[in-house]
Amino acid sequence: MEVIYEDNHIIAVNKTCREIVQGDKTGDTPLSDLLKAWLKEKYCKPGNVFVGVAHRLDRPVSGVVLFAKTSKALARLNEMFRTGQVKKIYWAIVKNCPPAEEGELVNWLVRNEKQNKSFAYDVERPDSKKAILHYKLIAHSDNYYLLEIDLKTGRHHQIRCQLAKMGCPIKGDMKYGFDRSNKDGGISLHARSAEFIHPVSKESIRIEAPVPDDNLWKAFINAL
Repeated sequence: MEVIYEDNHIIAVNKTCREIVQGDKTGDTPLSDLLKAWLKEKYCKPGNVFVGVAHRLDRPVSGVVLFAKTSKALARLNEMFRTGQVKKIYWAIVKNCPPAEEGELVNWLVRNEKQNKSFAYDVERPDSKKAILHYKLIAHSDNYYLLEIDLKTGRHHQIRCQLAKMGCPIKGDMKYGFDRSNKDGGISLHARSAEFIHPVSKESIRIEAPVPDDNLWKAFINAL
């Protein structure tokens, strides 16, 4: 677990693809519990430690995850995420060149609970939700392309689904059309940064997560 930001009300972690934000059927210890233990030890707290989950990342995705250390911060962060007041930037490594170097994707997503998968359509469908993101090509290698994603809405598997719909499945994401998995079991989608007005101090905050310790990621960083 890598803590990348902490103050009296907020703590942020650079999640790996092996970590989960909240408990699930695997029984693996979630980051919320790991943080409670970490804070309890760091500050020698005798009682229970409060850690609130403000948002989530899919298990195979890495990057910035924000948690609240106080109930006041949690309530305000939840509202900020709900109303789009947190600017979230993602980086995605994809295998095909996008049709344009920069553009906005607008689709209607339908979630299939049984398959744990979303499907993107160009027109509104029953039970669909509008999904919007802006992408920009920021680097490329011989075989892969690095896209920067400005996420405008927060739908289930939105980036994975919309990029696949565009013909650019994310490296390692077999659920959405990539041909093989990554060695670490994750996908090459990284929540690079979160920018917001602090819910208590009202200061402008920007938290950036270092990219995974992987040769391809490192090569792209060096190319920027």
